[in-house]
Amino acid sequence: SPGVPWRAQPRSPLLFPSAVTSEQIEHLHRRFRQLSRDQLTIRKENFDSIPDLEFNPIRAKIVHAFFDKRNLRQESSGLADEINFEDFLTIMSYFRPIEMNMDEEQLDRFRKEKLKFLFHMYDSDHDGKITLQEYRNVVEELLSGNPHLEKESARSIADGAMMEAASICGPDQVYEGITFEDFLKMWQGIDIETKMHVRFLNMETIAHCY
Repeated sequence: SPGVPWRAQPRSPLLFPSAVTSEQIEHLHRRFRQLSRDQLTIRKENFDSIPDLEFNPIRAKIVHAFFDKRNLRQESSGLADEINFEDFLTIMSYFRPIEMNMDEEQLDRFRKEKLKFLFHMYDSDHDGKITLQEYRNVVEELLSGNPHLEKESARSIADGAMMEAASICGPDQVYEGITFEDFLKMWQGIDIETKMHVRFLNMETIAHCY
C-alpha cells in the first residue's frame, strides 16, 4: 500500500540512505513500463522515442550511461545489452535529490557517486581517465542546456574551466589524462547535486511517445 517504506537493493545503498515509499517505486515502475512498452527489460532503442532527448546535446552519453556496467555496479566493464527494473532503479538513484536528514558523511558519498556517474559518461574507453579536451566538453555540454546562457558564453566558460583544470592537475597529469581524483578537485565547490536531473523521464514526456 502507498506510503509503506521500501529500501533499495543492496547494490545501491549509498544513494538510498533513507526509505523510499512504495508509491515512489510504483511511479518509477510506471515510467519503466512505458519506456519498455510493458516488456521486462529496456534496450537502447527504447530511448529513441523520448522527445526531450532528441535535441539534448548529450543525448548519446545519457543513454549510454544507463547501460554502462560501471554505473550498474557490476564487476565487469563494458555495456549491457539491456537493463531490468532493478538496474533502472540503480541508475535513477544517481539523480535522487539531497535529503534534509543526510549527515556530512552521507552528503560526501552522495556527491562522489554523482560525480563518478558524470565521469563515467566521458570516460568512454573505460580506462579511468579523461582528456583535458573531454573535460572541457563536459562543462560546455552541461552549460548548453541553460536557456539563459548564450553559446559563446558557454564556450568561454568551458575554455576557462579547461585552463583551470590544467593548473589544478599540472602539466604531467594533464598529458597522462585526468583521473577521477583530479575530477573531484575540479568540481569542488560546484553544486552538482541540483544540476543532475532527469526531466526527460517525466511521465508527461513519455506519455507522448506513442
